[in-house]
Amino acid sequence: MNVIDTDLPDVKILEPVAYADERGFFFEVFNAERWPAALGPAPVFVQQNHSRSTRGVLRGLHWQARPSSQDKLVRVVAGAVQDVVVDIRPESPHFGRWTTVTLSAANRRQLWVPQGHAHGFLALEDDSDTLYDVTSPYRPDAERTLAWDDPSVGIQWPLLPGQSPILSAKDRQGLRLQDLKLKRAPPS
Repeated sequence: MNVIDTDLPDVKILEPVAYADERGFFFEVFNAERWPAALGPAPVFVQQNHSRSTRGVLRGLHWQARPSSQDKLVRVVAGAVQDVVVDIRPESPHFGRWTTVTLSAANRRQLWVPQGHAHGFLALEDDSDTLYDVTSPYRPDAERTLAWDDPSVGIQWPLLPGQSPILSAKDRQGLRLQDLKLKRAPPS
C-alpha cells in the first residue's frame, strides 16, 4: 500500500498494490498487520456502509459528533466521485481547510478520514458505489452536516456553470463553519 499525503496532514490517500493478469486483479483493501507501519495504530472497524449515487448527487459534508466520532476508510467500487474532506476541529491550525481527491473503481484509491473532519463527495458518474468502513456505529442523534457551499470554506466542486448538485433535505440544512467555531466541542 502506498500512502500519499494530502493538504491536510491527518488525511491520507491509500493506493493498494494490485496484482493483475488475464483473470482480473487482486489487492488487499485493508491489512491490520501492515497498517501500523504506514499510519499508526490499526483502526477497529465496526460498521461498513454502502451508498449508490447518480451523477450530480452530492452527499455531505458529514461527521459524527463526540462521543460517537468516527474514523472512515472510504473507497469507490463502481463509478467515480470527487471526495472532499474539511478539517472541522476549532483548535486545529488547519480548521476550515479542505482537500479533495478523485476516488474511482478504476484508480482503486482509498481515503483515510480521521475524526474531526467532515466528509462528502460529488458523484461524477451514474451508479457510483461508495463503501465506508467506520470505527463507531452510526448514531442519528450524533450526525452533523457542514454546508457544502459555505463560502468561508470555498470548496471548488467540479460542477458545470449553473449546475446545482442533487442534495438531500438534510444536506440543504448544513451548518456554517462559523457555527462550528462558536460551538467548541468538549474535550474527548
